[in-house]
Amino acid sequence: MTPAGLVLAGTLALAAATTDPRAAHPAGAALSGQALDARTEEVAGLLRCPVCQGLSVADSPATMARNMKLEVREKLAQGYDQEQILAQFEQSYGEFVRLRPPLRGANWVVWLGPVAFLIVGGVVAAWALRGARRSTTAQTPILARGALPDDPRLAEAVQRVRALAYGWPDGVPPTTESKS
Repeated sequence: MTPAGLVLAGTLALAAATTDPRAAHPAGAALSGQALDARTEEVAGLLRCPVCQGLSVADSPATMARNMKLEVREKLAQGYDQEQILAQFEQSYGEFVRLRPPLRGANWVVWLGPVAFLIVGGVVAAWALRGARRSTTAQTPILARGALPDDPRLAEAVQRVRALAYGWPDGVPPTTESKS
């Protein structure tokens, strides 16, 4: 056998080994008429347009999407079921072609990652708020109305602010006399 013949035989053997035997034979009943149209829209709605990427094959105006939709229609008319058609497109274009990829492999991270980040973010925010609440109440004593801080420079600054803000002479609050 020639080297080219060996390569061809090896390629055919590899293709036969990697081909899904279920895809070779239609698993469902052949559709026609309105049932075929409705099912075509449904299955094409599960496939992502490789050109538009934000639209399904059913909604995309791209030529490639129309060709894919036509292929879906032909497969349904031959009797292939939804999973066989999706598997065939996934084999050709990769898992990205599905608008809602199945939960397997790395897709778990894609599906559960945002939820995990929300939970972790909520826990961190609650922890930070609780810690901030504890630190402000423990470190900041509340002074009485006329009391001054122990630090002389800070006390002088407080008196100046009180004089400017409230109009208190020398920053000392006026005494309140109770009326009898």
